[in-house]
Amino acid sequence: MRIDIITLFPELLRSPFEASIVKRAIDGGKAEIHFHDLREFSLNKYKQVDDYPYGGGAGMVMMIEPIDKCISKLKAQREYDEVIYMTPDGETLNQPIANQCSLYENIILLCGHYKGVDQRVRDHFITREISIGDFVLSGGELAAAVFCDSIIRLIPGVLGDESSALSDSFQDQLLAPPIYTRPAEYKGWTVPEILTSGNTPAVEQWREDQALERTQLLRPDLLED
Repeated sequence: MRIDIITLFPELLRSPFEASIVKRAIDGGKAEIHFHDLREFSLNKYKQVDDYPYGGGAGMVMMIEPIDKCISKLKAQREYDEVIYMTPDGETLNQPIANQCSLYENIILLCGHYKGVDQRVRDHFITREISIGDFVLSGGELAAAVFCDSIIRLIPGVLGDESSALSDSFQDQLLAPPIYTRPAEYKGWTVPEILTSGNTPAVEQWREDQALERTQLLRPDLLED
C-alpha cells in the first residue's frame, strides 16, 4: 500500500510513522508513506497556499491551484483508489471503513487547514471525505495519522498474529470482551474462573456473552442496526 499525504506541516506527521506497528509495516515493505509539502506547489515566491474567502467572513481558505498541481502530479504517476480529504464534516471513520480502505493499493490524503479548502477541490478532486469525530482540530495531520494507523495494521503480515485484528472491537459490531493476563490473583482481585478452566468452547461463549453485555451497556447504538 502506498499513501501520499498532502500537508502544510510534514514535520508534524513524521513521528507517528517512525515507531511501533506502522514503522514495522514500512520497514517490511508492506506500506509506503510519502509526504508532500503543499507550499512547494505554491504559485508565488511567498509560498502562499491560502487566501481570504469570497463574500467576507473570518478565517482563511486553502487555494485550489496548489492542491490541483500536487494532486495532478501524483495522478500522472499512478492510479489511485481514493483521494481522501480529512475533514470534520466527512463520514465518521469506523471499522468497516478501515477494513475497506486497507484493501486499497494507492491513496492520497489531503490534510485541511484554516477554514478548509476551496469547495471546487471537494467537487472535482476529492473522491471521499473522512472525519475522525465530531470535533475540530487545528489541522488534518493528526486525523490523517489516525486514519493511516487504522488501515495499515490490517494489512496482512503487519500484525504478529493476523487473527488479532479479527477480534478487535467493532469488527462484528460489538465491543471486545474483558481481557486478563497473569497473575491470576492480584491483591485479592481474581481472573474469572472460566478463563483458566481450559474449556475452550465455554471460554468462547463467555467472551461472546461479555461482548454483547458490554456493548448493550456502553454502546447500545451499535446494536440498533
